[in-house]
Order: sequence, then structure tokens, then C-alpha cells
Amino acid sequence: MDCVFCDIVKGRAPCHRVAESSLALAFLDIHPLTEGHCLVVPKRHVVFWHDLSGEECTALFGLAHGVAGRLMRAYRPEFVSVYARGRRVPHAHLFVVPAYTGDLYDREFSRLEQLQEGSPELEALRSPRALAAAAARLGGGL
Repeated sequence: MDCVFCDIVKGRAPCHRVAESSLALAFLDIHPLTEGHCLVVPKRHVVFWHDLSGEECTALFGLAHGVAGRLMRAYRPEFVSVYARGRRVPHAHLFVVPAYTGDLYDREFSRLEQLQEGSPELEALRSPRALAAAAARLGGGL
């Protein structure tokens, strides 16, 4: 199995390490969306973050939290965005991205929010009936 993130974790591929714990590693993304954009990966090969053990998930998000604090101090962004990936590179990873009002990254997410809020295709999902059904399906409404 070839996995670039496993190679990075094992020291067989180069990276610019930012932080590390026993279960996770943070390093700079080689295709950053903004300066300081980091990836946080579990050290064990798992494709999707929701398939991690509870301990691994805690370590992954805990390390991302620490990296976000470093980004806030070093770059002074408006906020730090975190989102999970694992699809294009099939190894779970978190994007930890400093975000600034009006930059390319912010503009792209603004477009996504406009799609989310204004798309006729998604309108049915916003109805009170659809939201109640989804909550019930997920065990909500407790």
C-alpha cells in the first residue's frame, strides 16, 4: 500500500513538521490555501476520521487545537478553520487553515454558504418536516 501520509509519519517522505503527539502528526500542507495551512494526520493508516478509535480522534483534534493556537499567535488570522478530509488522499486528515476576510479561502467558503442557504435543490432539506425527520433518524429530539 502506497500512502504518502504513512510515508511522512514513518519519516520516509519529507515534510515540515509543526507538532506531534504519540498518535498524530501536524505538518505544513505542500499545497497551502493560505500561509501556515497545516495538515494533522493520525499516525495509524485510517481513511476516514470517523473510523478512528476514540483515543485517536481525541489525539487528532487535540493536536489540531494546539496547532490552531499556534496559527493564531503566529499569523493573527480572523479565525482558524478546521475540516476533515480523507477522500483525495486516502488517509484521514484535518485541514487547519488560517482564514482572513476576503482571501481566496474565505471567498470559496462564502460561495459554499450561499449554495447551502440559497440552493433550490437543498430547499426540501431545510423544511421543518425534513429537519425533524433527520433528527429522529439520528436519535435526536431527546
